[in-house]
Amino acid sequence: MKRTDTFHPALRIIHWLMAAAILAMLFIGVAMVASVSSLHSLLVAIHKPLGVMILLLVVVRLWLRFTTAKPALPDTLPGWQKGLAHLSHWALYAMMLGQPLIGWAMLSAAGYPVSLGGSVVLPPIMAVSNNAFAILRPLHTWVALALFVTVMLHLAAALFHALILRDGVFSSMTGSRKRPEAP
Repeated sequence: MKRTDTFHPALRIIHWLMAAAILAMLFIGVAMVASVSSLHSLLVAIHKPLGVMILLLVVVRLWLRFTTAKPALPDTLPGWQKGLAHLSHWALYAMMLGQPLIGWAMLSAAGYPVSLGGSVVLPPIMAVSNNAFAILRPLHTWVALALFVTVMLHLAAALFHALILRDGVFSSMTGSRKRPEAP
């Protein structure tokens, strides 16, 4: 597959849409479990379809990632940083894919439906089970925390590339300019 200076436009759009959705989801999740007010129902009603949207977007994103050209990391980056970048991306993909599935399984184990705005109800993906729910509920929380930390590290790395290194890594996802030529 040929290389390019920027990611495919669809991949860039999905990246930024998912970034906003995941950050919103994380904050909604925290507010949801911390609230016993009348907002709780509204937050749950937003949380479930947003989780399904993230699940669908990550599937499309992975498909695009494997079928479109990708920019290479700069040759100026040490090998261990390139390896860490690839590892962190795959960790993000695993959590973005796993977290909605864990949430769906958790709700299925509790006997709660996953509804998408009233008339559309997704089928359960596991049988009702108190034991499974007891495992999945804290797992959903721990994966959310790990996702939050990883997203913050990803953001820090992106800002480091954009503001300090200025090596074109950040602009490859914004599409704002071509990567600078190597000296």
